[in-house]
Amino acid sequence: MSGVRTADKPTQRLRRRRRVRAKVRGTAERPRLSVFRSNRGVQAQLVDDVAGRTLAATTWTEPDLRELGRTDQARRAGELLAERARAAGVETCVFDRGGYRYHGRVQALAEGAREGGLRF
Repeated sequence: MSGVRTADKPTQRLRRRRRVRAKVRGTAERPRLSVFRSNRGVQAQLVDDVAGRTLAATTWTEPDLRELGRTDQARRAGELLAERARAAGVETCVFDRGGYRYHGRVQALAEGAREGGLRF
């Protein structure tokens, strides 16, 4: 074998994440919905990149999300985030999938946020 190495999965995800973040920027009127997915659960937050503030957030460790299955948990987390966004006065956002494929739990979270009334 020659000296060619393929990057490991976390490095590949980081490269995809940076590529997405180069194009996606959140503002106060239209914040960025940032998603983090782990093996155990999912976290999401609405970020105003201009001010460097988080406007609303949700995590899988909250009591009403903890007992659900992973996909149901992600969908409910999206709905919860949409409720909190409305309370903060946010109606639209840009979606930052964080380098993950738009599939499974990431897709479920996005659909839950849309069902909760968030537009993107």
